[in-house]
Amino acid sequence: MNFASTGRLTLLLTALILTACGGGANTSTTQEPVPSAVCNPADPGTHSECGTVLIGLTDADGDFLNYTVNVLGLTLETGNGRTVEVIPDSTRVNFVDYVDVTELVAAAVVPPATYVSGTITLDYADAEVLVEAAATAKEAVVTDVNDVELGETSLRIELSNRDRLIVTRQRAHFLQLDFDLSASHSVDVVPTPARAASDQFIVAEVHPVDEKDIRVRGPLIAVALDEMTYTIAVRPFHDRVSDFGRFKVHVTDETEFEVDGELFTGADGLRALAAAGRGTPTIAKGTLTTSDRKFTADIVLAGSSVPGHDFDAVVGNIIKREGNFLTIRGATIIPRDTATDRRVHFHDDVVVEVGPDTKVFKDWHRDATDLSIGALSIGQRVTVRGTQPTPTTDAAAPQILFDATQGAVRMHVTRLAGVVNTIMPGQTDITLHAIDRRRAEVFDFTGTGPSRDLDADPMNYEIHTGTLTLSDRASGQPIVAYGFPTAWGMAPPDFSGRSFIEYLDSRSALGVGWGAAGTIAPFVNADITGLVLDNQNPDIDQRHYIKHGPILIDLTSLDSNTTILPRETGRMLFSIKTDDSLRLYSDWSDFVADLTASLNGATTARSMYAYGRYDVDNNTFTAVKMGIFLLEP
Repeated sequence: MNFASTGRLTLLLTALILTACGGGANTSTTQEPVPSAVCNPADPGTHSECGTVLIGLTDADGDFLNYTVNVLGLTLETGNGRTVEVIPDSTRVNFVDYVDVTELVAAAVVPPATYVSGTITLDYADAEVLVEAAATAKEAVVTDVNDVELGETSLRIELSNRDRLIVTRQRAHFLQLDFDLSASHSVDVVPTPARAASDQFIVAEVHPVDEKDIRVRGPLIAVALDEMTYTIAVRPFHDRVSDFGRFKVHVTDETEFEVDGELFTGADGLRALAAAGRGTPTIAKGTLTTSDRKFTADIVLAGSSVPGHDFDAVVGNIIKREGNFLTIRGATIIPRDTATDRRVHFHDDVVVEVGPDTKVFKDWHRDATDLSIGALSIGQRVTVRGTQPTPTTDAAAPQILFDATQGAVRMHVTRLAGVVNTIMPGQTDITLHAIDRRRAEVFDFTGTGPSRDLDADPMNYEIHTGTLTLSDRASGQPIVAYGFPTAWGMAPPDFSGRSFIEYLDSRSALGVGWGAAGTIAPFVNADITGLVLDNQNPDIDQRHYIKHGPILIDLTSLDSNTTILPRETGRMLFSIKTDDSLRLYSDWSDFVADLTASLNGATTARSMYAYGRYDVDNNTFTAVKMGIFLLEP
């Protein structure tokens, strides 16, 4: 999962962005409405005169196994200087949890206005940060670019004139914050602890370029069976006391519920939720429509089925199984909510004991009676509910034991990354590189088949594809598969795929740096037809890679220079950052015009990142997001 296999892992750009993906920062202005004098967020009686801002938190894929800090607060500011708290209390956040999902962190009631800036405050004094080094977890400290360890850090959020957040009466507006760990950190895994130099990079978008499933947590307030909805107090992450606003969750006849260890669907699930009563903890995962900001849940957990309520919990992937003992790697331990002296923390390996009384559930599987611990095999991502007999919060402590013999295990959709070997009807064989972003070599596949010679082989990992088809050109190319490992002892096939992302559609990341002083000529050509990187530029430092699926490509080893293009349709975001300015564009030609004018022979480029699609055959990178950091004289 490292962006580079060397000791120095880097993809660095300094920026702090709050944007709705519009054009340049200084090309137009927006008429600002006067904030309502009637709306008072502290007075529920005036909320009909207010608007709502839904704050979502997500993260781009990066090199960290755990990145937990305290978020002390988030404020937004109107054009006339009025400040509104949208995250008013401190909460502890692990940003790594949000690579595949966006967490709703607040449903803030605010006065109608145009919001032009804001501030987010992070506290690193009690941070828990771990990186992967030689396939194991290693603690890291976060520093600024001058290698000074970070403490409390307040980051000013500025919105461009065109791209302000306009909140209107009785409407919900969505703002997604992307704490891009990969783009904003330079990680050195050689020292102990590792050092992560940070230039915080937070992308916030009203209309996100990347759309993900939304996860919503909080205690139940009320159920409306006739509306097929329920309302919660938003309580994100593993917070047990805060209240970050009210939020309505819609369900359908197909919505799956697990309430206090029992399965339901649709209206029956709502009835079970109502019977559980006000204050029952809930977690829902689903989608948020862009037109009316309506959230519809696909899966709902409630009561004792919520990790950390009534039971301790462990979340991670099974890397080894010996009888009824499962080794969980990359484990997040969630203590039960009665354990006030303990908190959620990371522990790389936890040994879990299961037994015949352990209940087993599975995402998208509506009948738990046909599942047993025999379904639990290598690679499977799980949430285990049980008891941690000897509590510890020391991430470096030896393996710890966890008792789930009277508890439950929920199997989650698991992510594979690899390269296609062969394609045949109903099956695809791959060279397996990673499972849920942990390297394949950490998984012990002994026992996955009925005999040793039938155990899963990561060099030829067999995926059942059913009626799903792959393109004829997929052979030899990267692939990402989502699904479930085959039951213990029942391979081959080794995995049942629910969906696939082929190489033509897989998201790639490009990162390049030109040293502390930068370079005056990062490109051999730069115009609206494309940016052509100088792959052999002598100023290039350790950052010169494209991560194409699970494959790491060294830019300096390619036979030709890499061309960067915008995609033809869809939302895009391009940025130019200097020490004292930030310019944002959704139009490629405006971005290139500014960039070429800025690279005037005196200004240098220090680093660049891009996310998009990489065409290996033509050595072209089609970007949906791109940023470059310039050093002005």
